[in-house]
Amino acid sequence: MKDGGTGKTILRALAGEVLPTPPIWMMRQAGRYLPEYRATRAQAGDFLSLCYNPELAAEVTLQPIRRYGFDAAILFADILLVPQALGADLWFVTGEGPRLSTITDQTGVDALKSVDDIHETLNPIYETVKVLRRELPTETTLIGFAGAPWTVATYMIAGQGTPDQGPAHAMREGVPEAFDALMARITAATIEYLAAQIEAGAEVVKIFDSWAGSLKGEAFQKYAVAPCAEITAALKARYPHIPVIGFPREAGEGYVGFHKATGVDCVALDNSVSPEWAAAHVQVDGCVQGNLASSHMVTGGQALVDETRAIVQAFSKGPHIFNLGHGITPDADPDNVALMIETVRSTKS
Repeated sequence: MKDGGTGKTILRALAGEVLPTPPIWMMRQAGRYLPEYRATRAQAGDFLSLCYNPELAAEVTLQPIRRYGFDAAILFADILLVPQALGADLWFVTGEGPRLSTITDQTGVDALKSVDDIHETLNPIYETVKVLRRELPTETTLIGFAGAPWTVATYMIAGQGTPDQGPAHAMREGVPEAFDALMARITAATIEYLAAQIEAGAEVVKIFDSWAGSLKGEAFQKYAVAPCAEITAALKARYPHIPVIGFPREAGEGYVGFHKATGVDCVALDNSVSPEWAAAHVQVDGCVQGNLASSHMVTGGQALVDETRAIVQAFSKGPHIFNLGHGITPDADPDNVALMIETVRSTKS
């Protein structure tokens, strides 16, 4: 399997190649743990202004590449820009996170903008992608992304993050027609959003289903697996050579068969599953990504080294991209990131 002749290690792993050293990037690698990010964010004024400023968003995307030489850069944006583009009000409360206007019934769904209208809001994101394709090192893969429909819906229904996604489950069970209509709108918008990122230069796209773990049984199949499969199929029809990474976080047994059920090229794993289990049950179907606990980026030390080596070795028999099991946290020590990268690149499988 080839990666189009570029030799980029991420693309080689996504094409199924087993590499002697896994390529590495890190979720939220452009973030508050880096002093240079904090300086640029202050310059932007606020988080959304940073997302919608192509030059500054590209700058924070490039910062961890300059500092660490990751094998991939991930576009700096936010999963809640799609709801905003669909007409939801979006704002961020300092220290608390995002807030959205809420949708709880069919009237709310009907009030959303059409999918054709999202690009008016999202064009600056595509400009960021174009800047990055010009400025990234030639060996660095550019990853675009979006939130999965279920996860995005949970925010649109509750108006904020919730511990158990209770409001979304209540709407899913109590007003199923309106809930399904909302999911369909988000799914269609996500396809067009990711397609536009690919047109602008993204070489890989990732679908983040941060709250997939709260879906069980048939609900997981209907609201995590099926939308991911629909998005992946639509993108593959237009861009057959663009790999897709799926991340149904905390899916547990739901990780098994996720490659085949959705068509994704890679399944990203959180750290609630062991690499040994995932190698036996998930990696058998294709590339996996993960799955060091992000807490190691705070605590460091020998435990970080030992766990990093164990993950590299557990996944060494198949295609693997090294990453954290969740995004890096603002209290992480940048020196621990450097130690992780050094350990990955010096570990012999």
